[in-house]
Amino acid sequence: MKSAYELAMDRLAKSDPDGGKPLTAEKKARLAEIDTVFKGKLAEREIFLKKQLDEAWAAQNAEEVEKIKKQLVSERARLEEEREAEKERVRRAK
Repeated sequence: MKSAYELAMDRLAKSDPDGGKPLTAEKKARLAEIDTVFKGKLAEREIFLKKQLDEAWAAQNAEEVEKIKKQLVSERARLEEEREAEKERVRRAK
């Protein structure tokens, strides 16, 4: 008799038959390259926005500080989504 975990894993395997395939060395390298590129993009945006944030703090502009903080959060989320989408395209490529 199978456990609930084993049954769930069987259903998962049936719903995504390509999910268990090992990645080739080329795909692994491409995934690592994507991570590196997006880490650089994120660092670039953070540096730019943190500079603006420091300027807003110096000007004691609380409204601008909140706006920049929200922008920083949304930039992180956007770049994370882009990175994951790009990685998924690489994983799905034949």
